Amino acid sequence: MNKKKLLGTPYFIWSAIFIIIPLCMVFYYGFTDKSGAFTLENIIAISSPEHAKALYLALGLSLISTLICLLLAYPLAMILCGLNVNQHSFIVLIFILPMWMNFLLRTLAWQTLLEKTGVINSLLSFLHLPALTIINTPYAIILGMVYNFLPFMVLPIYNALVKIDPNVINAAKDLGANGLQVFAKITLPLTLPGIISGITMVFIPALTTFVISKLLGGSKILLIGNVVEEEFTQAGNWHLGSGLSIVLMLFIIINMVISSIFDKDGEGSVL
Repeated sequence: MNKKKLLGTPYFIWSAIFIIIPLCMVFYYGFTDKSGAFTLENIIAISSPEHAKALYLALGLSLISTLICLLLAYPLAMILCGLNVNQHSFIVLIFILPMWMNFLLRTLAWQTLLEKTGVINSLLSFLHLPALTIINTPYAIILGMVYNFLPFMVLPIYNALVKIDPNVINAAKDLGANGLQVFAKITLPLTLPGIISGITMVFIPALTTFVISKLLGGSKILLIGNVVEEEFTQAGNWHLGSGLSIVLMLFIIINMVISSIFDKDGEGSVL
């Protein structure tokens, strides 16, 4: 037993260096000022007009992106499940293949596609159609979020769908339930853990992202993630950046608590 515990030593060391220590640093800087004295000003700073605007905008865009991902992912997961393919099949592999590519490269690709002289507008110009002015707008940010995070919504829903016993569906149909009733009374409730898990996996990175908004939204649109990133990299104010990060942690914790309530057994896990 002791030998098995020793096998976990590298993991504990890794966690301490890259998780626990950085978190402790964030909390230290978030609750202190430049002199090292305790303060709540870094937390309260979220209520300032510019920070509150960035937070509300990030919440709004992340909620919209999460909803769009859900509306797209559920039918797609049902189609994949209806094809009787398993998680190791070629079709699912193709779908998750973009996740293996670098996140930054995928976002840069959309920047090239959407810019005023990009591929899409060049094609529209060739077809004598009006050009799109979507780059540097909230719509471009939503598009980038949906594209990057959609697989994280599909996989847990698909995983929940494949766990449903077909005999349950067949029994409901034999008792006279139509397709809509089967979906509302059986399929949807049984896949709720996967839905909650998918919402968590999409909403959290969408709320905290700064790369997508920076590349597709331009400097005109600042989300709370951009504000935190600028405080660390440009302003050099680690105290304010850490304080705002702690506020974001609260939203993440609330999201995870809700997820654990609806998915106590981890049925929506993609593993």
